[in-house]
Amino acid sequence: MTDLRAVVEQCVQRQRRCRQRGQRLNEQNTKAALIDPVIGALGWDLVDTDEVHREYKRGGHENPVDYALLLMRTPRLFIEAKGLEENLDDPRWANQTISYATMAGVEWVALTNGAEWRVYNAHAPVPIEHKLFRAVRLEDDIDGALELLCLLSKQNMGDNRIEELWKGFFVDRQVHTELADLFAGSDPASDLVDLLDRRMPRLSREEIRQSLIRARATFDFPMSAAVAAPAQRQPSAIQTYEPAVRRNVSEPPAPAMPAYQSPATRSSKRAPGVTPDERRLKLVDLLAAGRLRPGTTLFGRYLGKQHTAELLADGRVRYLGEVHNSPSRAGEAVKIAVHGRDITDTRKATDGLDFWQAQDAVAGDVVTLKEIRRRLASGR
Repeated sequence: MTDLRAVVEQCVQRQRRCRQRGQRLNEQNTKAALIDPVIGALGWDLVDTDEVHREYKRGGHENPVDYALLLMRTPRLFIEAKGLEENLDDPRWANQTISYATMAGVEWVALTNGAEWRVYNAHAPVPIEHKLFRAVRLEDDIDGALELLCLLSKQNMGDNRIEELWKGFFVDRQVHTELADLFAGSDPASDLVDLLDRRMPRLSREEIRQSLIRARATFDFPMSAAVAAPAQRQPSAIQTYEPAVRRNVSEPPAPAMPAYQSPATRSSKRAPGVTPDERRLKLVDLLAAGRLRPGTTLFGRYLGKQHTAELLADGRVRYLGEVHNSPSRAGEAVKIAVHGRDITDTRKATDGLDFWQAQDAVAGDVVTLKEIRRRLASGR
């Protein structure tokens, strides 16, 4: 069996060559160059139609799905492929495939353009936008891509490992929603104040309330179940979802960290204070120092959904086609997109350096922009 890591790295190199040449891969060439090799490396027999059925139709008059991966001649996973440059954010692609999978009785769906893979649970009893289990871009996070793709291997689909992880993710998301509600708005939830009032009789309710307004609380939900890649290494714990809730007097609840970030890179402790040297550094300084690269993808998670933006060479940020003068303005734009123009100023206010994450071009890991700034200021 071909080594999955080697195949993923080859796919990343092919993507980069296409980008350097200005070459666009249509859907068929994307399948051949970037998707077929991954499916084969996951243990599926590409030439056995009882395992990999291309252009699969459940009935004669339906639109086909690009790949159906079958066990015991029963479809277990649908894969919908798009050309390399296609934007997977277009809701048509996921809606179409998930709807078809629901009718066909297939629980798991993957949507990919070769550069990014998104995995959905078609049967989840939630709105379609909440069916997304995990998404990862190969070039941004090879280890995260390996962990996600391993779940789609023939062996792990047979063992139903992905279902085990989904159950924990589904519960965590509901708990996260309740935690977010407790800390949302300009006033802490009375339930939370009541609880602490009972547990801390020496403090007044008003002291507790004011303390909660100042508080910055982070809630992590790390997944510890290991998923072994077929015939190769056993990767680190799958991090499917890490909701986070933060509160202080000027900052509303912030989003969770990107799904692929390791728990070891995060802490529930209060972050250290910002030094004057850090405050003097702007995004253009991080770009000039080589800690960030022009065109870098920024990741921000808000209310359980991941958003992406692009860092421009002049330090501005492009989100949904609109260019913003700072990461904070781009973060506010995310919240406006979610809640509408009537969002309150308090809820809209965003610390963009804390909201957005990116790959540190020197260290290689994905952390907040604030952490990259801290590293540069401290000479790390």
